[in-house]
Amino acid sequence: MLFEIKQLKQFPTQPGVYLMKDKSGKVLYIGKAKNLQNRLKQYFAASGDNRAMIPFLISQIAHIDTIVVPSEKEALLLENTLVKKHQPKFNACLKDDKTFVSLMINDKHPWPMIRLTRSKGSPKKDGLYFGPYTSAYSARQTYELLTKLFPLRQCSDEELKRRTRPCLLYEIKRCIAPCVGKCTKEQYHTFVDGAVKFLKGQDREILKGLYQEMKAASEAMEYERAASILQSIRQIEHVVESQALVVKVNGKNSDALALYAQGEEVMLIQLLFREGKLVGSEHYPFTNILEDDDDLYSSFILQHYRYKEGLPEEILVPIPLKDADLIAEILCETHKKRVSVLSPQKGERRALVGIAEQNARAVFEQEKNQQELKEKMLLDLQDTLKLNRYPKRIQCFDTSNISGTDPVASMVAFIDGEKDRQRSRLFKIKGAAKGDDYGAMREVLTRHLVRAKQADDLPDLIIVDGGKGQLGIALDVFKELDIASVDLIALTKEEGRHDKGITSERIFLPDQHEPIHLNPRSSLLFLLQNIRDEAHRRAIGFHRERRKKRTLTSALDTIPGIGPTKRSRLLTHFGSIEQIAKASDEELKQIKGIHNKDIEQLRNHLT
Repeated sequence: MLFEIKQLKQFPTQPGVYLMKDKSGKVLYIGKAKNLQNRLKQYFAASGDNRAMIPFLISQIAHIDTIVVPSEKEALLLENTLVKKHQPKFNACLKDDKTFVSLMINDKHPWPMIRLTRSKGSPKKDGLYFGPYTSAYSARQTYELLTKLFPLRQCSDEELKRRTRPCLLYEIKRCIAPCVGKCTKEQYHTFVDGAVKFLKGQDREILKGLYQEMKAASEAMEYERAASILQSIRQIEHVVESQALVVKVNGKNSDALALYAQGEEVMLIQLLFREGKLVGSEHYPFTNILEDDDDLYSSFILQHYRYKEGLPEEILVPIPLKDADLIAEILCETHKKRVSVLSPQKGERRALVGIAEQNARAVFEQEKNQQELKEKMLLDLQDTLKLNRYPKRIQCFDTSNISGTDPVASMVAFIDGEKDRQRSRLFKIKGAAKGDDYGAMREVLTRHLVRAKQADDLPDLIIVDGGKGQLGIALDVFKELDIASVDLIALTKEEGRHDKGITSERIFLPDQHEPIHLNPRSSLLFLLQNIRDEAHRRAIGFHRERRKKRTLTSALDTIPGIGPTKRSRLLTHFGSIEQIAKASDEELKQIKGIHNKDIEQLRNHLT
């Protein structure tokens, strides 16, 4: 133990927040307390705190900082702020990079339309948002149904303005063509209102209107139209039956939370009930956290809801929270809206919490099974390739150039068999000679591994795209940098092809003369191909971007009077050399700094 227990008597007895740090000053855990000294003593007392992770935490603590605040409410707020800032490994921390799929109706536009949107955090205040949906697939299904039921425009604002005749969607009765005045605003907004009601769950009202419309069409002997309306009714009823899993008597907007834990793994589920129906869910896995259930619920609610738009009227949890009233007060102050944090013990609210608890366990077991399959596959990979380490973190390198121009490289990272975008990197080759693939591989490996070694952030396995030559280069770099803790393989297709389909692959290992050939249908080979092909795709894409940029600028570089500023303005406005050449004198003069002499030079060099 690095921390000296005798220091505990020096801590204040007021309310506040404590930050436990390791010897490097990194924050390990943040907590709050009504009495800081008493709370900290509990961690080190023989019978004070029996949470499983406490011994692991205590063994790493070197310093404890405290911040005194006037009340428990301020302590709760400060704890939430500091957890978000420092992201301690023993706290439950929500990431801000999660994206959500929603449906949006831009109701402020004269002719609103329905869009699928993907965003991080709270949506913009530029329309009515519905969701988030549990998956992009379910959102697309709903979108497709809405476009069939409510024939609103699907074109862009620019297309809407320049249309002179209806598009195909009008012919197939999927749009009522506001672009050319085939409908009035009142008629159009009737469909907009219908779409909004449907998304708000007011489908019974819509169904009632459709039944009346079908009856009227039938009485007027418009049987084809009546059949079309009946088909719409059946589609809505199917969606309603599949989505309306729960109907509440009071019809409030509620979120129900629940936890399921096994050992060090915890799954938190969030079910979203809107106007009586279960409309969505999200799940949040946590590992090696110190919070008990009460603290975890409190921390999650503050992190998730404090600055979130569309706050529900009530948040339901399975157990009474000691800070429930303080949390509700904080949320009310932030949103200027009353919200209740409840722990129902009976009735319909308790039933909603029960559904959340069932889902928490189901999602936990589903993810655990998936993780077990991934672990088995990676263990098989370790055994098959005779790796020294379990390949939890894999990095793959690939280089790209055409005729030696614009050489680049990519590194893609995979953790537990899944792509890790944040750790992937792109490189411009700076020192290697043109067309020197080996030199490019040596440069990019050296640049990356020097930094990774300094940061103690080396992977378990490195894959290089290529054969024996690239493997030899990588081994030389490992030797130069004195890296012995990373496994290394080279993967190449027969004849160096990067096409699709089942092809023979060769895997070269250090100290082994002949390559390994895996079964073309092997799941291990599929994993390696997926990693290598992702690296190749990223490298090729980056190379094309650089070549396109160089091609765009090079044609303007030699034109007298067209310097970097004018060149940038021209390309930003027109987008390509071809469009600049086609532009009229009047259009060119609209660009700041472009004069008659510049236009003359452009004509001489581009036409």
